Amino acid sequence: MSTAKIRKGDRVIVTAGRDKGKKGEVLRVFPKENRALVSNVNMVKRHQKQSARQQGGIVSKESPIHLSNLAHVDPKTGGATRIGFKFLNDGRKVRFAKKSGEVIDV
Repeated sequence: MSTAKIRKGDRVIVTAGRDKGKKGEVLRVFPKENRALVSNVNMVKRHQKQSARQQGGIVSKESPIHLSNLAHVDPKTGGATRIGFKFLNDGRKVRFAKKSGEVIDV
């Protein structure tokens, strides 16, 4: 089992930068670059050339953001929280929110 703190599908909040305070879901994680792609966060405009199935023009898309600028959203309070690991009685290793103690992995 991977011990990465931020994984695909997690709800995160941006703690620094121009999108500070925005919440979103992790779409993809790039472990080698320590970055993650978060929905509707760190939007950039790209000039798209027209193709047979896609219209050209200026399109907005997400750009990867550094993991140090992200924090998990606490399931109970909705604020930023740190993540810890613990073992359940059935032997599974799960992540939990340090603020509220809620288990994140189900």
